[in-house]
Amino acid sequence: MSVNEHQVEPDLDFLDIPTGDEQARVTQPAPDFTGTAVVNGDFKQISLSDYQGKNVILFFWPLDFTFVCPTEIVAFDTAVPEFEKRNTVVIGVSTDSHFTHLAWQNTTRDAGGIGKIRYPMVADLTHEISWKYGVLLEEQGIALRGLFLIDANGVLRHMVINDLPLGRSVDEAIRMVDALQHFEEHGEVCPANWKPGSDTIKPGVSESKEYFEKWGSEKG
Repeated sequence: MSVNEHQVEPDLDFLDIPTGDEQARVTQPAPDFTGTAVVNGDFKQISLSDYQGKNVILFFWPLDFTFVCPTEIVAFDTAVPEFEKRNTVVIGVSTDSHFTHLAWQNTTRDAGGIGKIRYPMVADLTHEISWKYGVLLEEQGIALRGLFLIDANGVLRHMVINDLPLGRSVDEAIRMVDALQHFEEHGEVCPANWKPGSDTIKPGVSESKEYFEKWGSEKG
């Protein structure tokens, strides 16, 4: 599966896909969407707005029944209890149908399936959701490996998009949730490689000196 380095935006009017001005941007309200998802082994219509009041990890993968994708999907499922502790829900999306999602869940992991998954797997057959979040590869009709952290007020706070061969770190997604919640609770910002329990920065010229004096002495 190759990616054209010089893609030309196609005419997608027939899909009623929104314009670029409505695409996801950090610091702005996350684009809402509604789609059919596999939830607890059944089909259910869900919307992003259903989860107002909770943080949301929204992630996209290219295709069901492939190679990197099941490792990511299962890794996020394994981490569901950790996200729940943080008032965070996980939602997954690909351009496959909900029937394909269900068939994949009904296939055992040793046979290339993913087994039962505890978070919604949304079908984006029209490609509208993938377009809204800037991950759609138009020519292939699939999504890049995008991950988006949406806060409890529906604002997009973090995003990362990987090319097709590059799997994501669930631990890093959890770290981003922790950093956001630390900032929201304490008003202190989180430096590079921050982890819970390590030092943060008071955002002010004089207030930040406490952090940087220690940081500078450690760096020599």
